[in-house]
Amino acid sequence: MANPTPTRPDPEMTLPSVVASLARSGAATDVVLTVIFHPEASLIGYRTRVPARARGAPWVLGRRSPRFFPNDGGPPSVLDDRHVSRRAVQFTLRDGRLTLKRFENASRCRVDGAELFDSLEIRSDRLHRGVAMLLGHSIVLLLRSAPPAGPAAGVSPEESCLRGSSAAMVVVRQQIDRAARCDLDVLILGETGTGKELVANAIHRASQRSGGPMISVNMAAIPGDLAPAVLFGCARGAYTGAERAVPGFFELAEQGSLFLDEIGDASLSIQTQLLRALQQGEIQRVGGPVERVDVRVISATETDLEGSECDFRAALRHRLGACQIDLPPLRKRPEDIGELMRYFFERTADHCERTISLPNRDAPATEIAAWALLFLAFLDYDWPGNVRELQNCVRQVTLTGEGRPEVPDRLQAARIAVTRSAALSPQPRRLQEVDEETFDKVMAANGFEVKPVAKQLGVSRAAVYRRIKSSPLYRLASTLSPQEIQSALDEFSGDSAAVSRHLRVPLNTLRSRMRNFSL
Repeated sequence: MANPTPTRPDPEMTLPSVVASLARSGAATDVVLTVIFHPEASLIGYRTRVPARARGAPWVLGRRSPRFFPNDGGPPSVLDDRHVSRRAVQFTLRDGRLTLKRFENASRCRVDGAELFDSLEIRSDRLHRGVAMLLGHSIVLLLRSAPPAGPAAGVSPEESCLRGSSAAMVVVRQQIDRAARCDLDVLILGETGTGKELVANAIHRASQRSGGPMISVNMAAIPGDLAPAVLFGCARGAYTGAERAVPGFFELAEQGSLFLDEIGDASLSIQTQLLRALQQGEIQRVGGPVERVDVRVISATETDLEGSECDFRAALRHRLGACQIDLPPLRKRPEDIGELMRYFFERTADHCERTISLPNRDAPATEIAAWALLFLAFLDYDWPGNVRELQNCVRQVTLTGEGRPEVPDRLQAARIAVTRSAALSPQPRRLQEVDEETFDKVMAANGFEVKPVAKQLGVSRAAVYRRIKSSPLYRLASTLSPQEIQSALDEFSGDSAAVSRHLRVPLNTLRSRMRNFSL
């Protein structure tokens, strides 16, 4: 029997927010060690907290200590790897400062790619970004200050298809659960590849509307002049050739959910009609009468709807965001990278004939080392395309590997660029000291976005802008003419991502420019 249709809230009523604040949840932080790779794949994602100790016995990382815990409340485990010393590294966390000290004759330990020979003090800003550690040749850990991950409440990773045990993902799954238990319209914000459609589907499946349809629409793919007919339908005889009435997506989603992806690309004219549909619960077919509809709208965008360059109507933005969910980019939750890789490798192996499989404890040491280095390379990358890009890289490794995994070219290029840049001079440095090849690789690896490029090179954003303006290889998106953009769109069959790479400008900025020119 279908679930009863919930009562829609009064559109004139001011409703309290049901979304927990990520910023608020991150007020208190712990220094956490997370297992990114282990020959026993079931331990990937386990974590332990580094305690602050002013006195007493030191806290030691090694083969038999400490205990690492899963986020689902299961039994703890130790690393238990024969290539790791019983006493490998001593941790001293005092007054917010963390010092690592390698024991004499202990197994090798690399910290952010550099050998740890004696001791190292790690600054708080570096801890916040995350510090990669390789123990022996077989275990990859992430040392990071982050909010403590609470109990795994809300929808499960399996129900939502959103993997990761970080505090950020626990909050997202709690938000999904809250959104599903009410019938408010939902706005999902997040960069490309963060899983906005997965969130929309999870909300629908967990809601009282799960017995109704879930209709997905890509607003960026609908021409502005056709949007009213596509969304609201058209009556018979509304125009020449309209021999029968055609329902729109709102009618098709009756008593269910309508997912409007890329809502930031909606034209101004259709925004006005969408606002009426949401406020009044009414639509009007082209050439037809006004009709009432019972639909929950879930929308998503990577565009900053309140940005100075965006012409999105404020009233519609606030109506869409009666309930808002913000998805964190992958670079803000690097502790989830190991779990995501394991999940995608296992899933890809089930669908591909030509596969390589994760190792186990009995695998040859060289094979385990190759896998550890692969996971380390994934951990070192910033993932401008987020989880979608990570999944594509896993597929590439699976399909091209010949018994042993190989680091994808784009990750290898980014690592080489960082290594070369770091070798130029101590931080901070001047951008003039970065050679053209290194700058080019870092730009490409970060999707030509100025902020991550500046961060990776250790320079100011203003310096990167000056370099772009003075270089014959790069352009600012603000200087692109509509004719130039249209010509590139024609050349690449409308693929804006390909145009972004061809013109060497950020994809988000390019799309904003396209909207301004109505392209």
